[in-house]
Amino acid sequence: MGLIDRTLHRLGLERRSDTSPLDPSWQALAPMTGYYAGLSARAAENLSTVLACTSSIATALAYVPARVYRWEGDNRLEYTTHPLSRLIRYGFNPAMTWCDGIEHLVADTLLTGNGLLEIERAGNGQISGLAYHPWGMVTVQELSSGRLAYDVSDGRGNSRRLLQGEAIHLRDRTNDGKIGVSRLSRSADTVTGVDLANRHARQFLANGANPSGVLESASQLTGEQRAALRESFDRRYTGAGNAGRALLLEGGMTWKAAQISPEDAELLETRRFGVEEIARLFQVPPPIIGDYTHNTFTNSETAGRWFATFCLAPWARKIEAEFSRSLFPTGSPYELELDLSGFLRGDPETRWNAHKIALETGVLDADEVRQAEGWNPRREAENG
Repeated sequence: MGLIDRTLHRLGLERRSDTSPLDPSWQALAPMTGYYAGLSARAAENLSTVLACTSSIATALAYVPARVYRWEGDNRLEYTTHPLSRLIRYGFNPAMTWCDGIEHLVADTLLTGNGLLEIERAGNGQISGLAYHPWGMVTVQELSSGRLAYDVSDGRGNSRRLLQGEAIHLRDRTNDGKIGVSRLSRSADTVTGVDLANRHARQFLANGANPSGVLESASQLTGEQRAALRESFDRRYTGAGNAGRALLLEGGMTWKAAQISPEDAELLETRRFGVEEIARLFQVPPPIIGDYTHNTFTNSETAGRWFATFCLAPWARKIEAEFSRSLFPTGSPYELELDLSGFLRGDPETRWNAHKIALETGVLDADEVRQAEGWNPRREAENG
């Protein structure tokens, strides 16, 4: 390391071109961040449960209100003039709203273990925008300082480097504290089992003939006759479009119906269990993704609270912490908060009962309740 590099290192800076070889464990980890069992993480969205879980979490976190607060002594006040507040209100950039950006970021993290946003800054150093980059277009390098650099490709052969302070890197649990590992990769056997059950069902339906059975011939057929019979039979009777067609047999042939095997009879139950398995990976209650197998009115309401408490709240805290770490200076009085109480928008009875309790106990006054509902304060004359 030269004199300039040592000086930069002491100042906490690094050269954009400086890299050190990746730890060998990173090379082993690389296929796990975006792949499971040899298939891309995006292909996993062909499994309806993976798509439903990812969409439920990402959309819910994009939906809740986000606010920037500033601590002034012991008081915490909403700071609507902060540059991040403007991005929340007007969007990451002219092409992407805040909701779309958060949804993309969270979905990428759920599928690949990592999500990346580029921090765009104005000439005065203040944040002016955020740009989403799909993780599949990002290559990570470790600098000699131990910090990370992100080489972002635009898909047209061009690449540029973002240093750690120029990006927001949201990650799922890691093996090394630097690169997240997706839950699909950690539970590859589970996901592959569900995928294989779906493939089996698809092939069973695509290749099945109705009625199902075997053709028996009193005489031995030549190879050419068997090939011609198979081709003719497949063309006329195989596939869902030919289901129920009457069989036309000749040459002394007979049809012998076959029974569905117990394994095929259990296929539906196997696929149903696969829904619960994947929902368990993402910590999403089955009713949230449309699985009402064990649903009742009581546990349906509980599922919503469970979803907010044990699934969304941890992810919301990870987003808040990563935004604060990347956007606000150390010791800054600012912080980002995702307000999960926004879920009560769809439950007016619970929301107003909560307001009533807050008023009766003196926690809030009428104007504060009106502010929480997005209404202007009443005038003193109107309050009587």
